[in-house]
Amino acid sequence: MAEIVVAFSAENPPLSVIAAATVGGIAVTPDPSLPPASAPRLCFSSGLKLQGTNTILRYLGRVSGLPDFYGKNALESAQIDEWLEYASIFSSGPQFESACLHVDGHLALRTFLVGYSLSVADIAVWSGLAGTGQRWESLRKSTKYQSLVRWFISICEEFSSLNEVTAVYVGKRGLGKLPSTTTTTFKVKEEKVANEVNPKEKSSPFEVDLPGAKTSEVCLRFAPEPSGFLHIGHTKAALLNQYFAQRYQGKLIIRFDDTNPSKESIEFVENLLRDIKTLGIKYDAVTYTSDYFPRLMEMAENLILKGKAYVDDTPREQMQKERMDGIESKSRNNTVEKNLALWKEMVAGSKIGIQCCVRGKLDMQDPNKSLRDPVYYRCNPDPHHRVGSKYKVYPTYDFACPFVDSIEGITHALRSNEYHDRNAQYDRVLDDMGLKKVQIYEFSRLNMVYTLLSKRKLLWFVQNGKVEGWDDPRFPTVQGIVRRGLKVEALIQFILQQGASKNINLMEWDKLWTINKKIIDPICPRHTAVFEERRVIFTLTNGPEKPFVRIIPRHKKFEGAGNKATTYTNSIWLNYADASSMSEGEEVTLMDWGNAIVKEIKKENGNITHLVGVLYPDGSVKTTKLKLTWLPDIDELVNLSLVEFDYLIKKKKLEEEDDFLDNLNPCTRRETAAIGDSNMRNLKAGEIIQLERNGYFRCDVPFVRASKPIVLFAIPDGRQQTSLN
Repeated sequence: MAEIVVAFSAENPPLSVIAAATVGGIAVTPDPSLPPASAPRLCFSSGLKLQGTNTILRYLGRVSGLPDFYGKNALESAQIDEWLEYASIFSSGPQFESACLHVDGHLALRTFLVGYSLSVADIAVWSGLAGTGQRWESLRKSTKYQSLVRWFISICEEFSSLNEVTAVYVGKRGLGKLPSTTTTTFKVKEEKVANEVNPKEKSSPFEVDLPGAKTSEVCLRFAPEPSGFLHIGHTKAALLNQYFAQRYQGKLIIRFDDTNPSKESIEFVENLLRDIKTLGIKYDAVTYTSDYFPRLMEMAENLILKGKAYVDDTPREQMQKERMDGIESKSRNNTVEKNLALWKEMVAGSKIGIQCCVRGKLDMQDPNKSLRDPVYYRCNPDPHHRVGSKYKVYPTYDFACPFVDSIEGITHALRSNEYHDRNAQYDRVLDDMGLKKVQIYEFSRLNMVYTLLSKRKLLWFVQNGKVEGWDDPRFPTVQGIVRRGLKVEALIQFILQQGASKNINLMEWDKLWTINKKIIDPICPRHTAVFEERRVIFTLTNGPEKPFVRIIPRHKKFEGAGNKATTYTNSIWLNYADASSMSEGEEVTLMDWGNAIVKEIKKENGNITHLVGVLYPDGSVKTTKLKLTWLPDIDELVNLSLVEFDYLIKKKKLEEEDDFLDNLNPCTRRETAAIGDSNMRNLKAGEIIQLERNGYFRCDVPFVRASKPIVLFAIPDGRQQTSLN
């Protein structure tokens, strides 16, 4: 194999270059022989050379075996270049903390600096931090930059070889002169320097084009109906719109499709905006379909005058049957004068008008049933949350949407492919209106197993008291799953991994929770709990005569989680399941303490009531089978309510003929009483912790008083959960 040498000054080793070669699997031999202040060089056996840290990083990014190490497209490569330039700021003393703050904010909702996989941008900034030695090590112990620390740790854990790199090239005070014995070689194959030019860009789930899109001219809209909270299905549409708006440097409008006052409210508007903010969606304007009510009414009347629409008083059920059978309504050939008279009755909300609707005069024999004279306007006496009782008639979505899209200058309307059959209707309505065409772009609806995404069905659970509200942890709403313990960053990463595919997706929740675990595990504090039911006292006869306290880390690998006070006593509480698995004479390990030997197991009616043992300080954790969590027998312990959740329905996928009421899960919530260590009095609402050996939990109700338990919601970790039944 031909050799690649990275030559540099021993006074200033290029940590980012060596780190990139290490994680990218590129064989380089370090040569610290250049004079001080020399720029590093990459020397090939052919005699060719590359000079400068960023030039070398770009080359390594392109030839690495890692996917998208230098970005998946030209835009991402340009963003990576910006970060390569920025990384040098970490070595300029006074700006170090301001740089940390900037990157921390950037990573608040991201797993990586650019795109959705590790790139040389991450390596450059990671090396900039690691290269400062003790300065960064001291800072990462604080809680000041949690997103930055979480990102840093995750890279260390994913690529453990970087620890060897820093051990060789970074001293306590940061990068410095290397030992003369440095001979480390990072071995993988050499690529030809000719590959310095961009290879053919790799495919990506989101690497698709909007048809006819032009940079700086694209205008998109995300148009939720304010009749519920944003759920995981809407999230895909919102993020996809944002992706294309950013990719084409265009505009994104949030438009509330508020055309049904019976279902909509200002509460839903406010919560949808909250959810959009939670997702980090950047938009240019917020509009409402209700802003266009006067113009929509003018358009409806204009279509009536032109004979392209008529007013129909056919009962709704009969009308639906006639549409299915291709039978024309008796009102279809009304005169314009009669249609206008009935339209005025509708506008007034009279007894006659309430029985009518406006229909487009399209084609009742068209094989596409959406074109069989669709309804454009209906009467509704309910007051509207924005305009009150000003109107008695409201446009349907199929009439208002194409009109407002065109009027607002939307270039591309993103619609899930469940609307596919209605696309022809969308185009026909615009034709009849004489308005500018809008390009429709279809994507697949995101479906989750054991999950209902219909707002009508979700509303049933709310109205019937089956859940606490739209933010219930069993709901697929953004607020619901965040309340259950999902990090928004994990949700975004999961959604964007689905891409813009048109294939129907039925996704497992386990994949989402697995992503979440990778984000929370490196930084969430550890605490201890013992189940209340049948807990057992373990008396240590040689234990401390008086209780004493030690201060230990809340997370052994993340000092930023802080410390906790652990009390050691001669009587400790154990879970009954642990007690029942022990035998007399057995040596066990008490976590965060040491080993003990079980001397006596006391029982009543076959149930364990008391354990007696001795501490065995000479024991080894490596020799024991049981590693036990425990709590001291003290008054300061706190009461806990550990809450587990299950799916609301028991069938993985409901078919069209299935009634969701026939598939309700009878048990979807289970509470278990427990006691927890006294440090949990300081938990804040929303804080995520791990209960040792019991999984991850989010604090929903913090400590208020001793008689009221702390409520902790169990967070799935991606492993198949068992039913609560």
